[in-house]
Amino acid sequence: MGKDKFVVVVVGPTAVGKTDLCVNLAAHFSTEVVSADSRQFYKEMQIGTAKPTIEEQQGVPHHFVNSHSIAEEYNAGAYEQDALQLLNTLFKEHDVVIVTGGSGLYVRALCEGMDEMPETDPAIRAKLTAKLESEGLEPLVNHLKSLDPEYYNQVDKANPQRVVRALEVCLSSGQPYSSFRKWDKTTRPFKIIKIGLTRDRQELYDRIDQRMDQMLQQGLLEEAKALYPFRTHNALQTVGYKEIFDCLEGKYDWEEAVRLLKRNSRRYAKRQLTWFTKHPDEYTWFHPQQWEEIVSFIVGKLRS
Repeated sequence: MGKDKFVVVVVGPTAVGKTDLCVNLAAHFSTEVVSADSRQFYKEMQIGTAKPTIEEQQGVPHHFVNSHSIAEEYNAGAYEQDALQLLNTLFKEHDVVIVTGGSGLYVRALCEGMDEMPETDPAIRAKLTAKLESEGLEPLVNHLKSLDPEYYNQVDKANPQRVVRALEVCLSSGQPYSSFRKWDKTTRPFKIIKIGLTRDRQELYDRIDQRMDQMLQQGLLEEAKALYPFRTHNALQTVGYKEIFDCLEGKYDWEEAVRLLKRNSRRYAKRQLTWFTKHPDEYTWFHPQQWEEIVSFIVGKLRS
């Protein structure tokens, strides 16, 4: 793979318009799209992940969409290996490949590599998951604080997946989770062009609300009911499903579930933007409708 190969990374918050833009870019550059969205991998999660439909894909091949079953465990480290292997194959046919998603960790794994995490004991994971089920998140967060105060100060304390993962590593290795997160960047054998998509906040929030109404009309409740047995799976500890699971468990009524679906989706979008704007120079930002500007920016990078 030579340095004349390019990955165009397109990120942005949920509902910003990544799918349409990436399909158009792939058509323009005669190439294919690789998803870096950690929820679109699972074929059982159709509605709540806003996957590009066959119509929306417009004949452009999309990889890592419906590639796995919810019954499998899949993580950013495995994705890094699989996606690099796929790029190797795609670069035999194409000089440019589009990578897109809202999962910052998966984008980073592909672009920069993952830290080597130690092997963990599945029994510890099972014990922590059972504790989460019976006692809730707070005792786990407090346990993490005592074992790894550094990561405790960084982690999203409302995200059970992150808290359980960190504890699992601490307890399996006897070392703080933060000690394994050095993020030594790996040099890739291709060039990376990074684009961020954003919209005016009110415009984005209106789109999120509309999308949520659409998902509910398409049958999100029925999909969540079918996925209920897998509710402890990492991919389902997420906006769009958790609120319905809690409603099914009688924690609140349907009206409140719908309100929380919309509110939490807006908050999720905000967190995504915070992640991607952490390093202001890393991405060049556009409104999704700035087509000419986006294409000329990419072409300029390809030539330089």
